[in-house]
Amino acid sequence: MRKRTPLRYSPNQKVEIFELEFLPHIHSIYNFAYRITFDEDDAKDLVQETYLKSFRFIDSFEKGTNAKAWLFRILKNSFINEFRKKNKEPVKIDYQEVEAFYNSDELNHMITSNLQVEAIKEMIGDEVSIALNSLEVDFRTVIILCDIEGFSYEEMALILDVPIGTIRSRLHRARNLLREKLKRYAGSMGYK
Repeated sequence: MRKRTPLRYSPNQKVEIFELEFLPHIHSIYNFAYRITFDEDDAKDLVQETYLKSFRFIDSFEKGTNAKAWLFRILKNSFINEFRKKNKEPVKIDYQEVEAFYNSDELNHMITSNLQVEAIKEMIGDEVSIALNSLEVDFRTVIILCDIEGFSYEEMALILDVPIGTIRSRLHRARNLLREKLKRYAGSMGYK
């Protein structure tokens, strides 16, 4: 793949590209971020970082190309970089906060509330979401990109920076794993 020279957009062109080509995809970007992080705050941080980077490097974006795929690739790379960074850092604990938490009167109330929330989630949980979220991140990602976001194999290969054959293989395995996880649920709903 040859490198191309970055374009030079005027400040007004940058704002126009950002508003017209990047912002319409913010919901898809957030949904993808949430599905790979499982945390609202982490997903919001990842979306914010994605959009900051997209604006910072907007000169490397070719106007009229697939902005959604470009943003997904930035998000995926940011997620991987953050994951690597967190794995290299030692766990930091503020012992004064831990001590204050365990000495508080609200501890028992919080534990009881959390157990109630978890019990309710188990009773009315969305089996499909649970099954999808239980897949390894590589498999979950290809299902989300292909079956939920509608990217082509070529676009997914660019986003994930892997060959198309790897995309096909991962997608096939991911769908089989998901099918196995949902087999009992499908039977209970009358499907064979």
